[in-house]
Amino acid sequence: METNSNEPRATEPHRDLNAQPFYHGTKAQLQPGDLIEPGFNSNYGQRKKASYVYLTATLDAATWGAELAVGEGRGRIYLVEPTGPIEDDPNLTDKKFPGNPTKSYRTQHPLRVTGEVADWQGHSPEQLNAMQEHLERLKQQGIEAIED
Repeated sequence: METNSNEPRATEPHRDLNAQPFYHGTKAQLQPGDLIEPGFNSNYGQRKKASYVYLTATLDAATWGAELAVGEGRGRIYLVEPTGPIEDDPNLTDKKFPGNPTKSYRTQHPLRVTGEVADWQGHSPEQLNAMQEHLERLKQQGIEAIED
């Protein structure tokens, strides 16, 4: 069977997955093999249905995800592997950090959980409070934190 070489294949994302680990911060309790999929309510902004799932190659960005996620329980950081193509996260790279120094990405394909980072250090209470205040100011200004 022939395939169109211009179409990305779900098992071959356009980034080299062996070059770096990817992380996803959340409060959801997951196990290796679980899939994190688009279609659930976002952890940010107006919590509308998310068209993408987000991942990062930096532990710091994943830490923010774990700390700022809504929900019960403690924040968690998972090692994940994309099952399809990923792209730069325009919510950060185009607006806040040109060049993508946070190594933040998004995908419309599931992320497969491969493990959990057990020992991670959260931000200081002052940093966390400053970030929460910043997000609240954006919300009051009508600025959506996530633009799908």
